[in-house]
Parts: sequence; C-alpha cells; structure tokens
Amino acid sequence: MTLRESARAAADTLAERLASPQDVRGLHHRQGWWPQSLAHGAVGVALLHIERARTDQGPWQRAHDWLACAAAEPTVGGGDSHLYYGAPALAFALHAAADRPGRYTRALDTLDRYVTTAIRDRLAQAHARMDRGEIPALAEFDAIRGLSGLGALLLHRDVHTDVLREILTYLVRLTEPVKHDGELLPGWWSHLAPSGTTSPEFPEGHANNGVAHGIGGPLAVLSLAARRGVTVDGHLDAITRILAWLDRWQQDGPAGPWWPYWITREQLRSGTTGPGPFRPSWCYGTAGFARAQQLAALALDDPARQQAAEFALLRAMADPGQLSTTVDVSLCHGFAGLARITQLVAADAIIPQLAECLPGLLAPITDTAPGTLADSLITPPGGGDIGLLEGAAGTALALHSFHTGTPSASGWDTCFLTN
Repeated sequence: MTLRESARAAADTLAERLASPQDVRGLHHRQGWWPQSLAHGAVGVALLHIERARTDQGPWQRAHDWLACAAAEPTVGGGDSHLYYGAPALAFALHAAADRPGRYTRALDTLDRYVTTAIRDRLAQAHARMDRGEIPALAEFDAIRGLSGLGALLLHRDVHTDVLREILTYLVRLTEPVKHDGELLPGWWSHLAPSGTTSPEFPEGHANNGVAHGIGGPLAVLSLAARRGVTVDGHLDAITRILAWLDRWQQDGPAGPWWPYWITREQLRSGTTGPGPFRPSWCYGTAGFARAQQLAALALDDPARQQAAEFALLRAMADPGQLSTTVDVSLCHGFAGLARITQLVAADAIIPQLAECLPGLLAPITDTAPGTLADSLITPPGGGDIGLLEGAAGTALALHSFHTGTPSASGWDTCFLTN
C-alpha cells in the first residue's frame, strides 16, 4: 500500500467512526461535549465531512447531521464567542459547506450580524484599552480567541471588507511600541502568563510569539490580507515590525533556526533566551513561525526571507531531535499539523526539498492500523477528542488533504491562519 493509500484508509476509518453525532455523543470526551466548538466539538467534525463531501469522498448527509447538532441549541454570541466557538465557528463551517450560491444564505446572514456586532464591540474595547495606555490580554488579539482569528474568518467568508479593514487597522496599532513602567515594549506585550491568567512565574508578563496565542497570528492575518489586496494605512510597516521582532529573537543552532515561544521582561532586558529548540508545532513552534514568515515574505515580495523561512522549516522537519519532542498526531501540536503545514509551505516554496519530509511526518500516523488509530483518538481510556484542534477530525483532515494532494476544497485549514 502506498503512503497516499495508507493516508486515505486512515482518513476513511476516522470519518466512519465519526459518521453521526449519535455514534459518539455518549462517549467519554476529554474536553467535554461542546456542540458549537470548532476546536473540540461538532463544528470541527462537520468540517471534516464538509471537506470530504466537497471532494466526493463522503456523503453530504453526514455534514448536515453534524451541522444540525452544532446548531441545535441557541447560538453563543457576544464576548463568549470567537473563531473556535459559537457564532463565528458556525459561520466558518456553514461558509465551508456553501458549495453553491444560495446554500445557507439566510443562516449565514443571521450569524454575520452576531459576528460583526461582537467584532465591533471588541474593537471598541481594544482601542479604549490602548487609549488608556494599558497592555492587552492575549485573548484580545490571538488566533484562537481574539481578533486575529475573527479576521481570518472574514477573509474566509470574503464579506464585510469594511469590518476586516477595522480589524487590520487595530492589528497595525497593536504592533506599535508602547511605554509601560518606563520601558519600551512591543504593543502586544501582555501582563498575563501564556495561559492567559496571572502567574507568579510571569510577574511582569511576556511577549508571546506563537501563531495560536501570540504575535504570529496577527503576522499571518496581515500577510494573508495583503496577498488578497486588502490593506490599510501602515499595513506593510506593521508586518515589517513583527518580522524585526522575530529576527531579533531568532536563535541559530546545529539543527537550524528556531524561535522562543515567548519573551519575559527579564529576557527582554538581558537580550538572552533559554535553551532550545522546542517542539516544532503549529501553535508555538518552528512550523507555525516558518509558515507565517513565508506568508509575510510573499506579501512583501521578499524572496530572501521566503527562502530563509522555508529553510528553517526544512531543517526542523529533518531533525530527529526536534521531531522526538512531538508526541501526538494532532493538528495543533502533533504530526498531522507538521505534515499539513509542510504540505502548504512546499506548495509555495522556492526550495524544492520540503515535500520529501512528508513521508517521515506521516509515518507516526499511517504506520498505525486505521482501527487502532481511531481507537487511540476517539475511545482511549482517559477520554477521547473528536475535534479539529487536538482530535480525530483534525487528524483525518490532514490525512485527507495529503491523499487528495490538492488545496482544500472547503478552506478548512484557513482557521489555522496558514492559507
């Protein structure tokens, strides 16, 4: 069996095990049962079946059943909603399912009203916070819970360009340096720990670099928007400021370039970081950093930076030491995510060797019998995860996309700010 055939067999088995909500609702879910969650619940599983239906690999009925499950209860909006939960998550999935004009139009129009209201409320709060000279919480701007993720949703929907421009204007302002307690800090410096809470381990906060929760998310959204021709005043300058920060903290070792997950105030003052490199994941690691910087280089028409970003990914994906720190098969921080990002970077790459890494990245998934893989993700002793971010649906989508070898038909991976 070829690697593509193995990937298809595993994806098919996972999709069968997630055929309907009734098949898995009564199981022990490690994250709980969250129908409106794109990260861990029904919305993420719907996305799997939407992509499979749009590529003629599965029936539409499964997608409809999971969407109906997600929408069965009143939609969560307002401050509790974000790209991965509530109205924005439902809008993301319904747009992915709209394979012909008119499908889900009424539902999307309703959800859009929820989403745009929530975005403008958040923008008003963010600008007021800036006007007061305060520093932000990560959830204000990050990809998972914040305005970067909501910007990615609007890019995915390709509607409400005026609201998208308001988000981009905010992100430009976020990159401007601020003075706090007598020190000049990047505008995204947070007073919180990486967990999003106060912690004695981060008494003066930190600057988060990751794509999921740090400045990598705004960099990706600004770059993706620029590539679409949607820009605002100071747009390219903001991209350049973020890149300058990442350049400042880039570390070079025997296994190639890498970036620290975050910078503390003590590190900022000393100009030094701890040992590394770390796990090369999408959420915080070299894979996410490399794709965000490749997108920025494409937006800036900077082939030297593009090649450097691709080289960093190549070195990380070929380094047994870094890969040994990856201990699961998820999209967020596992081998499925490494494979999908490598596939995307390779499709845009100047250097030709990246695709050669894919068999090694997929082997930890495809070398496992499909039924055993499904059991390990959906029904392990400690509880399973059916979802997109860390669970079975996300792993299946990465396998499906490798098998088809084409860009995603539904745009499922745009919620990771990678394309």
